[in-house]
Amino acid sequence: MRVALFVTCVNDALYPRTGIAVVRLLERLGVEVDFPAAQSCCGQPQYNTGYRYETEPLVRRTAAAFEGYAYVVTPSASCAAMIREHYPRIGRKAAAEGRGPELAEAAASLGPRVYELTEFLVDVLGVTDVGAYFPHTVTYHPSCHGLRGLGLGDRPRRLLAAVKGLELVELPGAEECCGFGGTFSVKNPDLSAAMGGDKAGSAAATGADFLCGADNSCLAHLDGILRRRGAPLRTLHLAEILAATEEEPPA
Repeated sequence: MRVALFVTCVNDALYPRTGIAVVRLLERLGVEVDFPAAQSCCGQPQYNTGYRYETEPLVRRTAAAFEGYAYVVTPSASCAAMIREHYPRIGRKAAAEGRGPELAEAAASLGPRVYELTEFLVDVLGVTDVGAYFPHTVTYHPSCHGLRGLGLGDRPRRLLAAVKGLELVELPGAEECCGFGGTFSVKNPDLSAAMGGDKAGSAAATGADFLCGADNSCLAHLDGILRRRGAPLRTLHLAEILAATEEEPPA
């Protein structure tokens, strides 16, 4: 099986190890991974800030970059939700404004082929035990886009529970938002920081070694708060845990 990796701009710029981990993990499971170089930002920052027309070229670019792939896998619930939920809305509005059906057709073609990593592992490959080894205590934060947008449910937890050596501890108030919300954190910094402080406090109280999630943007928000507080808890993307083995632990 061949898939395309949609690494996302946040991971490409700030967390390249997450993208590398996805490739290592999928290749270990017998999947051939391509990286279409034409990919760029999915347009979520622009769209969330109200710039719908400025988002349209990014919809076209993303659809063209991943044309021909049956599966597009991304380590970002946020960006997967943008493509699957909002691209069709952008296309329909363009058509309703008399600018043709092309954008709606591109969105309709791409959306069903985009999978967040844990969806792809559980639903497509049919695995929960990926052969990982991570001898640490871990608590899991379900980001809003994954929890409410994609409906990931217990997929991430099932994958974590199967990791050899890993002790999964419950996160109090797990379903509460961490306060990042992309441009929300820029427009409402005080509220964002307060929400993040509550979530970081709950995570630190678990006594876990690592806080993991499916979105590095949310983890970056929480990691900054934890570090400023001097908390020993560290953040790590779920993909890096699942890619870890006894021979190749995460960096």
